[in-house]
Amino acid sequence: MIHFVGAGPGAEDLITLRGAKLLEKADCIIYAGSLVNPKHLLRAREGCAIYNSATMTLEEVLAVMEEQEAMHHTTVRLHTGDPSMYGAIREQMDALDEKGISYDVTPGVSSVFGAAATLNAEFTLPGISQTLILTRMAGRTPVPEKEALEKLAAHGSSMAIFLSAGLLKEVEEALCKGAFTKDSPAAIVYKATWPEEKTVYCTVGTLAETAERECIKATALIFVGDFLTETPERSKLYDPTFATGFRPAKGDTQS
Repeated sequence: MIHFVGAGPGAEDLITLRGAKLLEKADCIIYAGSLVNPKHLLRAREGCAIYNSATMTLEEVLAVMEEQEAMHHTTVRLHTGDPSMYGAIREQMDALDEKGISYDVTPGVSSVFGAAATLNAEFTLPGISQTLILTRMAGRTPVPEKEALEKLAAHGSSMAIFLSAGLLKEVEEALCKGAFTKDSPAAIVYKATWPEEKTVYCTVGTLAETAERECIKATALIFVGDFLTETPERSKLYDPTFATGFRPAKGDTQS
């Protein structure tokens, strides 16, 4: 059995209980070595075979999985964050389907939520933003034309931009072709929840110079939107004048 497991954003205690238990009983762990906190490997039992996929191709990863399956072993494929976000798991699952090998997925805490915790931020603020767009800038890996950053930026929604710390001049230009300006609020979160975590607030027009000044070149998330600076309206959920299925309205407490 192959278990795809999300390791979480970085901190070793932000893996799920299910994911931790799977690591502890695995016969083989294949981990994304360039991104996953190596402290997760301390959960491995004695004798567990460990492979760093940063040095492997898809075919080599699949060969290890197939070899372990032939021995009726349990394999954990450990991905960073949540494996459904830029985890390249679909190509692995498709290949396992062709080979008739069973697998499942254990979700993880995405880095986007680890970074939100670092920022003490809420992406969806009443009266300000009710939409969060997760995306990336086109680079060596293209994106569909309909998902070009400037087209998504036209919405003016809260944005979390992955895998783009080395393309920030292009990010600035794309955002400004949308609904943002050079003065729109932005933030960079480097290695959210890791010991070396760094958070920097800036504007869209200063993203590139801020990253250069702070020596941030990779492993960072870019956030853009008024949620970073604006004060929201009060939510309806806990407003005493707003009736819900669990409590009646109590009248206007402001009068």
